[in-house]
Amino acid sequence: MEKINVIDGFLNVNKPSGITSYDVIRFIKKIPGFSSKIGHTGTLDPIASGVLVVCIGSATKKAGKFLKMEKEYLATMLLGFSTDTDDIQGKIISKVEVLQDALKEDIIHNTVNSFTGEIEQIPPSVSALRKHGTRLYKLHRQGRTIVPEPRKVHIYEIEIKKIEIPRIVFRVVCSSGTYIRALCRDIGKKLGYGAVQESLVRLRVGNFRIEDSVELNQLNKDTLSKYIIPVSVV
Repeated sequence: MEKINVIDGFLNVNKPSGITSYDVIRFIKKIPGFSSKIGHTGTLDPIASGVLVVCIGSATKKAGKFLKMEKEYLATMLLGFSTDTDDIQGKIISKVEVLQDALKEDIIHNTVNSFTGEIEQIPPSVSALRKHGTRLYKLHRQGRTIVPEPRKVHIYEIEIKKIEIPRIVFRVVCSSGTYIRALCRDIGKKLGYGAVQESLVRLRVGNFRIEDSVELNQLNKDTLSKYIIPVSVV
């Protein structure tokens, strides 16, 4: 099979929800003639969609640079639930009814805004973080739930876009290592109802924006090269 001549660089892929970040890598690897080294920066949960930066060739050596870049998300949180994964797909731990008039908008705004700046966050017990070399989600599948150590993260901006109780939609710009699932959980806890992340879209990683991203179904042996951003440009 004839190899595709691709330059070393980056792909700004719009990962759809319902697949893993590595499924994106598998898809590209299966393009006929593709043989370059490949990886991605910053895992997106299967439930999430949006910007996934894929590194090709020598660009894989720069993956660490992207892990440290700030991220921007659009999230929907659902009040009245707590789950073992901090998102809508987890096992329900608690559930309470949230009445339409139970929370005033100024209280919601003040509570959400109180998370701006440096905060201490406990990552979800089900995540890609490792404990003694094993991913936490793998330990969870084995029936071992590990509560990670708290760590400091930075919320640069947080803006409520819509309130339709029991849902709150917000945009957030944050440091690397921030878990939006955990942010939803903690906001809900502070509001007194608990909350889970219902949906998540990553809008940006550094200067890689969703409006400039490519859909997976646009990538094939004839189009791949034109979507690669050279290392020298980034």
